[in-house]
Amino acid sequence: MNHQSSPETAIFPDDKPTSLAARCWLDDASILDIDQFVKTLSGIKSKGVRPDLIGSIITHYASKWIPELSAEPPQSPVINDLLQSPPESATASWLKKRFFLETIVTVLPPEKDAVPCSFLLRLLKKANMLGVDSNYREELEKRVAWRLDQAALKELMIPCFSHVRGTLLDVELMLRLVKRYVELDIEGLRSGVGIFKVAKLVDAYLAEAALDSELALPEFMELAGAVPPQARATDDGLYRAIDTYLKMHVNVTKQERKTLCRLIDSQKLSIEASLHAAQNDRLPVRSVIQVLFSEQTKLHSHIDWSRSFSITKSPNPGLDPHERCHSSRELAMIQQMEIKKLKENVSKLERQCHMMQSQIEKLSEKKKGFFSWRKFAMSTTLRDISVEVANESLEGTGFNSSSIGRQTPVNGKKGRSKNSRKWRQSMS
Repeated sequence: MNHQSSPETAIFPDDKPTSLAARCWLDDASILDIDQFVKTLSGIKSKGVRPDLIGSIITHYASKWIPELSAEPPQSPVINDLLQSPPESATASWLKKRFFLETIVTVLPPEKDAVPCSFLLRLLKKANMLGVDSNYREELEKRVAWRLDQAALKELMIPCFSHVRGTLLDVELMLRLVKRYVELDIEGLRSGVGIFKVAKLVDAYLAEAALDSELALPEFMELAGAVPPQARATDDGLYRAIDTYLKMHVNVTKQERKTLCRLIDSQKLSIEASLHAAQNDRLPVRSVIQVLFSEQTKLHSHIDWSRSFSITKSPNPGLDPHERCHSSRELAMIQQMEIKKLKENVSKLERQCHMMQSQIEKLSEKKKGFFSWRKFAMSTTLRDISVEVANESLEGTGFNSSSIGRQTPVNGKKGRSKNSRKWRQSMS
């Protein structure tokens, strides 16, 4: 490193702490010597350089020494030639990289915002791969958890390097990071906006982790519940993750499905997610009913609100409620309500048609016995008439009409009495 040609005032501008500025402090010869780098970095710190610039120097140096730590394309051929040291055993190379990573962790600035979160995640991934001491990994986890709301999903997809666990992703690591961040949020050390970003990251991470058939249900539920419910503005991401898990894990019992679906707040589902859940046969019936009931409640409350708002604010209260709504969401909700009513009307008409058809079939079956029924009806009518005439003829004779077996009118016509006598004589 050339100290004479690099005065502190002309090293790099104060507003651009980039890798180009870091190259002004380092030369290619110091990349291969970690001890020389530590001495150089100590001299830079003693000059009072800002922590973010020191972090940029460390990021540049580590990315040159271990290309996997860089988010940029591979280095130039000159750097590659320098990095091509004489052949050595795999164990020696592993020990050298492990010592290098532990040294990098020790020289990180105490300020947690000095190093980008993406670089810390790549450093943590490499540390888990090389089996770095747990103290150094815990330090990296603390730094990552501090800036977890700035992380990207791609960087969080750290594989599981344990031989005991069979999952593809290190879900336990993600759970530790989320729990640390939530604790910081509860203590008021982080802003309240970041917890919403972390909740989205967790839901997206769960959707990817759910594709692993080895992921156990308790691990999935613990990570999903690590984020406070109020941190999720919408549960669409969580619903997508749960649906993916149920799709990939067909052996989940009915009770486990119920327990898993309790994590979803049906009030926080969008219209699209609610429609999908209403037709999802993987969900328990109780969950589907809750989704439908919540959607109906939201529709009614929204309609009542729009009516009250239109009555108080609209200059023309006689307009139709459909004309008072201006947003696309309101129009979509009203259209859905109308479609629902049409479906109900169609189902009622179908039921009525089925009832009419069954009645027609019953009438067609009775049509064959129509004439016998008519004959029976005529004979019954004649019997009633004869009994009535007999009762009329017995008026004043002292006989009770109940002796004939049928109650007849007391007052009859005169003409009928004569006919009744002839009818009695003919019967005798």
